[in-house]
Amino acid sequence: MKIAFIGLGNMGAPMAVNLKNAGHEVVGFDTVAKPEGLSMAQSAAEAASGADVVITMLPNGKILRAVADQVIPAMAAGAVLCDCSTVDVDSAKAVAAQAEAAGLGSLDAPVSGGTVGATNGTLTFMVGGGDAAFATVAPLFEIMGQKAVHCGAAGAGQSAKICNNMILGVTMIATCEAFALADKLGLDRQKMFDVVSTSSGYSWSMNAYCPAPGVGPQSPSDNGYKPGFAAELMLKDLRLSQQAAESADADTPMGQMAAKLYEAFVEAEGGLGKDFSAMLPRFEARGRD
Repeated sequence: MKIAFIGLGNMGAPMAVNLKNAGHEVVGFDTVAKPEGLSMAQSAAEAASGADVVITMLPNGKILRAVADQVIPAMAAGAVLCDCSTVDVDSAKAVAAQAEAAGLGSLDAPVSGGTVGATNGTLTFMVGGGDAAFATVAPLFEIMGQKAVHCGAAGAGQSAKICNNMILGVTMIATCEAFALADKLGLDRQKMFDVVSTSSGYSWSMNAYCPAPGVGPQSPSDNGYKPGFAAELMLKDLRLSQQAAESADADTPMGQMAAKLYEAFVEAEGGLGKDFSAMLPRFEARGRD
């Protein structure tokens, strides 16, 4: 299959390499990154020309819309535009409508699993779009990830992603708060983990991505909180969740509070460039207001 991959940053580059290593013809484009081992086009439109599937991995909805304006006219009828970015639902739906009007298939397929999952091919894809487009791209999802869930029509993938990451943001804050409280109560961190990881406090944030160094499986906390998933990206996703909640008239007080806490952490408390689990030292250093 001929694939164009547009957006070759920390996530996109290893995803594209995995597709190439599986035997597909991959042509990439990025305004900054030039990964070794990939054939590169001079423009997004050039990369998309003649491709069976165009995959995008971009920072936000504004850039996605701009790239869509470039690649959709260059794509052949029947090709599929598959956006793996995490963007606002409105942008996902607008690009899908634009693609479908041009005779193209379209999917919004944001991912979970971070840079490790992108490298190891163990991502989870949350996918919105038509059945035929999903069937076309499904073999590629199997190369890049371990699971792809077809969540519904256009926009459903983004909806699933922002709901998932709202849960993640809230549970990570609660996990960090609990460790900081346990510290001040004199409870050993390993004992805390041993209890919570097998009790009703069990969560992915605790069991798979523990924010306490030296406790549980390896995580960014064991590497000075260098980001596996940066705090500013969590803030982006939480803001998207609250934008969607406002649009849908949904009451999400915990999501709203999580967004405010990550906003303060990133913009005023030195959290920029750190992993989102670095909320733990943030809480450790604070007393009760």
